[in-house]
Amino acid sequence: MNKTRILLVTLMVLGSGLVGARPAVAAERESVIVTGTGAASGEPDTLAANLGVETTAPTVAEALTSAGVAATRMRDALVRDGIAKADLQTSNVSVSSTVGDDKKVTGYTAVQGLVATVRDLPRAGALISTAMAAGGDAARLNGVTFAIEDQAALLDDARAKAFAEARRKATLYAGQAGRPLGRVIRVSEENSGYQSGAAAHYDLASDSANAAVPIEPGLQQLSVTVTVEWSFQ
Repeated sequence: MNKTRILLVTLMVLGSGLVGARPAVAAERESVIVTGTGAASGEPDTLAANLGVETTAPTVAEALTSAGVAATRMRDALVRDGIAKADLQTSNVSVSSTVGDDKKVTGYTAVQGLVATVRDLPRAGALISTAMAAGGDAARLNGVTFAIEDQAALLDDARAKAFAEARRKATLYAGQAGRPLGRVIRVSEENSGYQSGAAAHYDLASDSANAAVPIEPGLQQLSVTVTVEWSFQ
């Protein structure tokens, strides 16, 4: 009998705690979410020259050997002119067959690429010309790309402009809604990098390889897009 009473009392106590209980509901957050984009420009300080050699021979071995010799001459010429070996990188090596009208293989073409990073831009044109002359008729110049090595300051400038643009939009929307703008809830950076880059392609004939290649770095533009959420007061 006593055990029965104790059990009933326990059930009543537990049950009383459930009376009127409701599931917790997260309060709806009143806020505005906007994006802003900012850009900053600076003068490039490095250049990547996409160099290479292309040779054709009756056999694969001959084609690869002649391409390797030309590429080595090109690399050595750049090193002698002050390019660090760490700034030289083989970009690709390939061999393909050439066929005649009768669909029979007539020879093989070997291609070897070499990307040279030039950090002294005033000398870039002369360095490229030196490399082309060393490679001879096998030399190829597929293009150049400019870059800014230390982007931190420019990116920070772009970020500040992006945030200011986001704040301007949020303030406008808050005014239209008749609500004061509150604190920032979250900020996320969606993308950053080059918005528009300076690139060039030069098609040099072998008889003009001794002339200095004209180089104009122009300006490099970096952009940042941010998404910011502000609460309404």
